[in-house]
Amino acid sequence: MRKVLSFSLFLMLGLAASQLLPGLMGDTYPSFKAASDTLLYVCLAFIMINVGREFEIDKTRWRSYAGDYFIAMATAALPWLLIVLYYVFVLLPPAFWSDPEAWKENLLLSRFAAPTSAGILFTMLAAMQLQQSWIYRKIQVLAIFDDLDTILLMIPLQMLMIGLKWQMGAIVAIVTLLLAVGWRRQATWNVRQDWKAILALAAVVCALTQALYLLTARWYGPENSIHIEVLLPAFVIGMVMKHRTVDTPAERRVATGISFLFMLLVGVSMPLVTGGGEAEAASAGSVTASQPMMAWSTVALHVAAVTVLSNVGKLVPLLFYRDRLLSERLALSVGMFTRGEVGAGVIFIALGYNLGGPALVISVLTLAVNLILTGGFVVWVRRLALRSYAPQNPAEG
Repeated sequence: MRKVLSFSLFLMLGLAASQLLPGLMGDTYPSFKAASDTLLYVCLAFIMINVGREFEIDKTRWRSYAGDYFIAMATAALPWLLIVLYYVFVLLPPAFWSDPEAWKENLLLSRFAAPTSAGILFTMLAAMQLQQSWIYRKIQVLAIFDDLDTILLMIPLQMLMIGLKWQMGAIVAIVTLLLAVGWRRQATWNVRQDWKAILALAAVVCALTQALYLLTARWYGPENSIHIEVLLPAFVIGMVMKHRTVDTPAERRVATGISFLFMLLVGVSMPLVTGGGEAEAASAGSVTASQPMMAWSTVALHVAAVTVLSNVGKLVPLLFYRDRLLSERLALSVGMFTRGEVGAGVIFIALGYNLGGPALVISVLTLAVNLILTGGFVVWVRRLALRSYAPQNPAEG
C-alpha cells in the first residue's frame, strides 16, 4: 500500500516541479528537459521489458486464449471510449465536436485509462495470498492482455497523428517484424535478467529508437522522420527472454526506485498549466492545448467524473465468465481498476504531439487518484474473493 501511495506522491511532486522549474532554471531549462525526457524513456523501457517478461503464453493453446484476449480488449476499450466521448463533448466547445483533429488528439490522450497496472496488481494480490484462486490466475491473463492491447493500439493512434505519409508503411513494417520475432522467439533468449542487464537493454532500446528518429530526421526532415516509441520494442525484448525469477531485496529496491523515478519524471514533463489564459491558449499547437485552463474546483469535478467513467468501463468482465459466481466476476473487474506506469507512459507520449490543456491536467490527476485508491480496490477484491475462495487444482481454469 505504501508503494502505491508513493507512486501517486512522486507523480504529484513531479507535476509541482514542472510548474516551478522553468522559472527557476531560466535558459538552462531546455537542456534539463531534454536530459529528463531521455531518462524517462529509459525508465519506461525498463518497465516495459519487465511487463514483457510477465507475458507467458502456451502457444499450443492459443485458441483457448482468444476469448480472454477479446474480453481484455473490451476491458481496455470501454473506459477509453467513454473518456474520449467525455473529453470531446464535455471539455470541448460544440465547434470542435466534428473536428477530426480534436477526435484524433483525444483518442490518443484518452488511452491512458485503458491499461491495468499488472505489476502493482500482481504484487498486492500475491501479498494477500490469493495466488491459487481462479481470480488471481484469470486476472494475470487479462491484465497482461490489456497492456498488450494498449501497446498495439498506440501504433495506429500514432499513425493517425502522423497522417498518410510514407512513414506509415515503414512503421507498419517495423511493428510487424517486432511482433513476428516476439511470437516466434518467445521465452527463448537465455540472457541475464538482473536489474543491471535489464537497465542496459532499456538504454540500448532507447538509443536505437532515438537513432532511427535522428537519422530519418536528418535525411528527410523532422516532419518526415520515423519515430518508434519504446513501448513495443521494449515489450518484445522482455517477451523473448527465457523467464528467470530474480527476486532479491536489492532487485526489488531498484525496480521500485526506477518506477518511482519514472512517475516523478512523468510529472516533471508536464507543460505549464497556469499560464496566460485565452491569449496563450490561442497560440497553442493543438486543439487540446488551445483550450484555456479552468478553475481548479472545476478541474476537481472533471477528475471525479473521469475517474468514475474510467473504472465503470473496467466492469466488462462482470458480463462474462457466467459459470463463475457474481462475487468472483466483480472481484475480477475491480482488480482491473488499478492503473500505473503504462498509463503514465501513454500520457508522456501524448505530450510529444503537443497535447495539453485541461484534458492533460485532468488525465494526470485522474491517474494519481486511481493510484491513491488502488489499495482500497485490492482490499475490495480480497473481500469478494474470500466469499467464494477455495484452493483449486491449478489445471482448472
